[in-house]
Amino acid sequence: MATPNIETIIRDRVTLTIDCIDRLYLNGYVPTLQTSGQLCWYLKEHLGNPIPSPALLRPLHDRFVRDVAAFADSGKIPVVHFERGQRKDEVAAEHRARFTKAEGVVFIGVAQERASAFKAQKQTGPQGGVHFDFSRQSVAVNHYYFYVQDREWGPGFVKVGTYFPYPVRICLNGHEWAKQQARQVGLTFTSLDNGFLACDDPARLQAICDGLGPADVQRFFARWQAHLPWPLTAVDRAAGYRHRLSIWQLEVSRTQVFDRPVQGRHFFEAVIRENLDLGRPDRVSLLFPTRLTRRTPAPAHGYRTRVITTGIAPSLHVAYKHTDVKQYFKEERALRTETTINDPTDFQSKKALETLPQLRATGTRINQQVLTVERVSHACSLSQDALAQLQTPRQQDGHRIPALRFGDPRVLALLQALCRFAHLPTGFRNRDLRPDVAALLGRDRATYSRGAMTYDLRRLRLHGLIERVPRTHRYTLTSFGLHVAFFCSKLHLRILRPAAAALVDPPNDLPHPLRDALRLLDQAIDQLCAAAQLHPEAA
Repeated sequence: MATPNIETIIRDRVTLTIDCIDRLYLNGYVPTLQTSGQLCWYLKEHLGNPIPSPALLRPLHDRFVRDVAAFADSGKIPVVHFERGQRKDEVAAEHRARFTKAEGVVFIGVAQERASAFKAQKQTGPQGGVHFDFSRQSVAVNHYYFYVQDREWGPGFVKVGTYFPYPVRICLNGHEWAKQQARQVGLTFTSLDNGFLACDDPARLQAICDGLGPADVQRFFARWQAHLPWPLTAVDRAAGYRHRLSIWQLEVSRTQVFDRPVQGRHFFEAVIRENLDLGRPDRVSLLFPTRLTRRTPAPAHGYRTRVITTGIAPSLHVAYKHTDVKQYFKEERALRTETTINDPTDFQSKKALETLPQLRATGTRINQQVLTVERVSHACSLSQDALAQLQTPRQQDGHRIPALRFGDPRVLALLQALCRFAHLPTGFRNRDLRPDVAALLGRDRATYSRGAMTYDLRRLRLHGLIERVPRTHRYTLTSFGLHVAFFCSKLHLRILRPAAAALVDPPNDLPHPLRDALRLLDQAIDQLCAAAQLHPEAA
């Protein structure tokens, strides 16, 4: 029976593939209340106070607290004071299980957390006058978590700070939004936690997921800002003191559902096996349950030393700046490839909500690249003509293109360094690739200079293995380069290097027929050397 192949598993064993925004975490801030000068203007000019004193802030805080209490009382909404270390998601799940309305506030959570707020320092002038200097400092203040059930978004929460400048956080889930839209249009589906297990019309479902945009997010915020108690009054908002949304964290996922759960095990076994010697992910982790309960019992025969076994969730991780790419086996049914962007400026200059489509496209591209690399690496091939072309120097447009000879240790180190998953999000630069190549050569970085790396990058580019990202000093692998890097690296690491060692001294754990054949081959080589009057050591 043939060993399961990543390419064939993805091609033949996946019944549903959906790309969708998963978790969307937003930051709300008031642009005109970010500096001490803006705060003084608000207190003095907008509210009409002669002196912008910190004493004016406490009544504003108390008014908001009273409004929240009155809102909870009138709506009979539970208020929960979160304790230190308490898992908010578990508390929310318990309350949501008892909530029966189509839309409304499920409960209000109260937690003391640190936030950047204004603190005042009293100053006395030379003539005895008093004024206050405000500065932003980290302080511990109460925050209200309004856990809501929304008719368009399903479950989510809005967190509001009780102290100036009233920071806001919003947590939504794109899969839950897509489910709500599918229900409204009568599209039948089966859920997989916060994803999809099956759907009658996958193309229509994908179109729904693709339709999520900034306007949908803004509509949610406007609706609940009008419904919930808010620290800034209608008069304040009419004067321009409004919260603006920016992207704080974005998760973009691709969910691929297998026809049988065992295919997921085959996939991860193949991926982990592929990466043990090439070293492409930053880490391959096996996650054991941290707490053993009736819901998460240990495997029947205990934990064993195997790559994957019952009770262990395999996952693959790639880190880039503040971004994490991971793959894991979701609910023992689907492969989830997920890019979590914790800082949008890893890829663009702004965090504004209107950049959501571009940021989603970036996450989708990264997910697709990870899967492409995995498929190519497990079923890579290279024609004899292509391999021969790399071995031969040639002229092109007046430029001499140096050869990339397969047996050259420096070339092999270059190609192995190109195999890393870490290059997928945005490509690589001279300084990114150089440490990897030096390490694979077993040399100190100082002995493999920037100039040498530049020369090697030029060789790779002229042979068509890499291409420069326009208006940057970054490079990305071409499709041809992907095949060359994997083919040559695997040929060297898995065939030639082990075979060479076996020829010199066949290991005892080899099967007897193979060990005997290698010894006969070694004797034949010795006879050829003797006939040519050469010592075997010099052959």
